Amino acid sequence: MITNRFLFVIGAIVVTTALDLTAAEPAPGTPKKPVSTEYHGVNVEDPYQWLEKDDEPDVKAWSAAQNQRTRQYLDQLPDRAAIEKQLTEWYAKTSPGYSSLVSRPGLLFVMKFQPPKQQPLLVTLTSADELKSEKVVLDPNGLDAKGTTAIDWFVPSLDGKYVAVSLSKGGSEDGTLHFYETATGQALPDSIAHVQYPTAGGSAAWNADGTGIYYTRFPRTGERPEADLNFYQQVYFHKLGAPDTEDTYSIGKDFPRIAEIILEGSRDGRYILASVANGDGGDFAHYLLGPEGSSSGWKQITKFSDQIKAAHLGRDKALYLLSRNAAPRGKVLRLPLETPELSKAVEIVPTGEPVIQQIVPTADALFVGDLLGGPSQIRRFDLDGTGETIIPIPKISAVQEMVTLEDGSLLFRDQSYTEPAAWFHCAKEKTEALKTALRSTSPVSFADIEVTREFATSKDGTKMPLNIIFRKGMKRDGQNPTLLYGYGGYGISMSPNFEFTRRLWFDHGGVYVVANIRGGGELGEDWHKAGNLTKKQNVFDDFAAAAEYLIKEKYTRPEKLAIQGGSNGGLLMGATITQHPDLMRAVVSQVGIYDMLRVELAPNGAFNVTEFGTVKDPEQFKALYAYSPYHRVVDGTKYPSILMMTGANDGRVAPYHSRKMVARLDEANKSQNPILLRTSSSAGHGIGTALNERIKQLADTYAFLFAQLGMTGKVE
Repeated sequence: MITNRFLFVIGAIVVTTALDLTAAEPAPGTPKKPVSTEYHGVNVEDPYQWLEKDDEPDVKAWSAAQNQRTRQYLDQLPDRAAIEKQLTEWYAKTSPGYSSLVSRPGLLFVMKFQPPKQQPLLVTLTSADELKSEKVVLDPNGLDAKGTTAIDWFVPSLDGKYVAVSLSKGGSEDGTLHFYETATGQALPDSIAHVQYPTAGGSAAWNADGTGIYYTRFPRTGERPEADLNFYQQVYFHKLGAPDTEDTYSIGKDFPRIAEIILEGSRDGRYILASVANGDGGDFAHYLLGPEGSSSGWKQITKFSDQIKAAHLGRDKALYLLSRNAAPRGKVLRLPLETPELSKAVEIVPTGEPVIQQIVPTADALFVGDLLGGPSQIRRFDLDGTGETIIPIPKISAVQEMVTLEDGSLLFRDQSYTEPAAWFHCAKEKTEALKTALRSTSPVSFADIEVTREFATSKDGTKMPLNIIFRKGMKRDGQNPTLLYGYGGYGISMSPNFEFTRRLWFDHGGVYVVANIRGGGELGEDWHKAGNLTKKQNVFDDFAAAAEYLIKEKYTRPEKLAIQGGSNGGLLMGATITQHPDLMRAVVSQVGIYDMLRVELAPNGAFNVTEFGTVKDPEQFKALYAYSPYHRVVDGTKYPSILMMTGANDGRVAPYHSRKMVARLDEANKSQNPILLRTSSSAGHGIGTALNERIKQLADTYAFLFAQLGMTGKVE
């Protein structure tokens, strides 16, 4: 699927190049300025703490020098420019992608991504099969010539007349709420700053008649100390047309410092539900406001300890709850709104083998989205839990979104490793799901790609699923370049997903593997809890066992194995580098966490304490220090080739983690393998990154991996 021009360039590499594709210029020297900190009687020295100061001239100079060295290495790779050209051409040929669908009477609101536009835009449709009915409500590409303004999220009023949109710039996710008239796209004069931030996200819910909106807001200068301005998220009410200085406080002052609030309104507008997360560890409390017109105010329905993981307002004056209390794989409860006390909730869907992930009530049915170790399934029930029916979906695929329409039917978005995303419609009281016009097509075919699920055995005997994707006819002779991907945290599941750019990898003989390791939610809450806090080492053991399995089963060998992960998956990369430096040839680690002793000092790091633990607790400190990648780098070790990527505007993981880790690895490394740092000045954690920058990041990644694994030409 690669053009002749691309093949010619690669052919030229083999014949004419004498470059060493594995080496890089010597790393710039990094001064050591040791700072010592004592934790529970343990003295820890940090030689590169000075690199934490983003705005210091010497830090900027060091980072610029690293970037220059990285660019010199990547840009001299003979296939780097051809890869970017190929990716750009493919993106230009892709059909639109549709996501974040919201239903309102007579309208569907949806985010549409249409390359070569840099950012998705917000449009409306009259139905999922009427593409000609599309009207653009807001195109952020028209707001910013550089394409760095992004829509964080949007919420239409209940009648669809207005839509509230959070906008942020440069990948910062620091959102300001704006309001637009749906029919014309005309902006209203109202705007509200700092309703969204990477620490706790943001959310909103309209009142019944569309005259005002409840929204999340962070403290403003003077309301809290400077250090708390990205914490203590609260809910306020804004009346359209009024200045935001007149907005009224609603709830949140008594919530934890690391509260994360999601708001949902009932379809009749009489109730507002606030789901409050206690940081990122997976515990929630729920509060209910209503019915409209009553003077009772907010009522707490659940506590963090109740293990209610999700709640949604039904159209039948009931609240539907996903509980993991004595049910790690989940059960569903129904709670009448007339008596909103958890003790009055009735179990309607018992726990079983599937892991319940989503619950979507309609006026007369309940749709349940399950996980089966990674892939999905959908079940339909009557509202009392009877009449269970399986809705057929494609094999080894993932249902990412489920939306009910006004007529009680269901739309869901599904994709697999070999089929791009499409929205399917399941009519009321039907079991057949039909693909709608909201579907993506790929610029390249995956007809020759095969997917198999196998199981590796971890250090403690735990078996974990592996999704192995490769070209049909591949020989298991230990010679295949293989890229192993993992995450393992927050109960987030690595479900099947389609990425057409992987065609480059497959065309060069590559095998792509996704490991469903502990820390994720693929096998329920127990799977998550077995990989968080003091049990985090299980995650790293699982990933190492996945790599060892691929070698043992002759998919690949260490010299042909690369690993990749981002964010929490970047921590996974750091741990694998330091615990098993000889297990792989190359590593791509994006926006990763590496210093586990200081991560909680950053604003978003404090939200991670419920997932990782805190150095303030002796046992949790012991676990953190034992695996913290930055502290486990050993002088004189031969480390693999490493490309670390970060964004200067990252509000989720401070870029200094990557700077410090690269500095420490450079100091300790005794191999000739390059250790590279790439910092993007126009991006953050990845959300809201402009398409051009995403393409450049992909091209750098593929060029680096091709060079390191010796993938010098297309495999016929």
